[in-house]
Amino acid sequence: MSQPIKGRGSAQNPKNRFLKTKLEYEIDPETGQLKKPKTQLLKDHSSDVISRNCSPDIPFDVGLNPYRGCEHGCVYCYARPTHEFLGMSAGLDFESKIMVKYDAPELLKKALAEQNWKPQTLVMSGVTDPYQPIEKDLEITRRCIEILAECSHPLVIITKNHLVTRDIDQLKKLAKIGAVRVTISLTSLRPEITNVMEPRTSRPARRLKAIEELTKAGIPVNVNIAPIVPGLTDDEIVPMMEAAKNSGASSMAYTIVRLPYGVKDIFSKWLEDHFPDRKDKVLNRIRSLKDGQLNRREFGERFQSVGPYANQIKQLINIHKKRLGLEEMVPPLNRSKFKRPENGQLNLF
Repeated sequence: MSQPIKGRGSAQNPKNRFLKTKLEYEIDPETGQLKKPKTQLLKDHSSDVISRNCSPDIPFDVGLNPYRGCEHGCVYCYARPTHEFLGMSAGLDFESKIMVKYDAPELLKKALAEQNWKPQTLVMSGVTDPYQPIEKDLEITRRCIEILAECSHPLVIITKNHLVTRDIDQLKKLAKIGAVRVTISLTSLRPEITNVMEPRTSRPARRLKAIEELTKAGIPVNVNIAPIVPGLTDDEIVPMMEAAKNSGASSMAYTIVRLPYGVKDIFSKWLEDHFPDRKDKVLNRIRSLKDGQLNRREFGERFQSVGPYANQIKQLINIHKKRLGLEEMVPPLNRSKFKRPENGQLNLF
């Protein structure tokens, strides 16, 4: 059995569900664990940088993901199985072999310049974090935001990283016309949990600091208590809401952990490694919320939780949203100021 690897969320590379063969990764004979991988950057040759959603579960139609795979290494990440489409593993491969869209800014500018493009809320990223550690050096997300700011194009950012504050100068341009919102995800206030559950994200205090800095700059911030892990982090729901409000968040949302495909096994192994005394409690509570399963895949159902405990969580959150003033309705972002880029120049269309 593999052992935990410091700085990584997963300690294994489970079999790819699309492949008949299974790659054998080298085991360190002294530690009995997979050798700690260094992050590899692989060029993504996608010709279109904007992804389009047709799922009734997802509240936006278009997204932009500068990176496929995520160095943050969140063990619960629902995006892990997407690496299997690339012939890789949802485990260590997902967090150490990162596909990079180096041409994302140029492709974005090209897409916005097309005459059939209609301005609509673009979510960055919706799958993997646009501010994962490699962004500090590569600045692909920043260059994309610069283009969106120049074009006055509506943007929503979802991240767990304080690095988003680096781009306040650009985000302020969109905030002035009501065309931006940042969502900061909080999972726990306890570093002893986040250190191993999402090892390369910003620690809780830094995320709260990001909320504070963005709010002071006039950029509206939504906090996402997500994912709630029943039996592990659900006792922190109210403290997280209070901390987010005190830092300046104006609205909130929440989701309960989802464990699609191989994430179920990765997450179960992680519990066994780090919280063995809570493993059965956590998994049984998740089953109680997912109609007896660890995950539901059906459209319209996969993000839903059912049963008495799901209702208890919902009621708890609604009571404290009202108490804390986090009920603010999130207004639609302004699309009316959009300026189409053309031949490197920006013109009103």
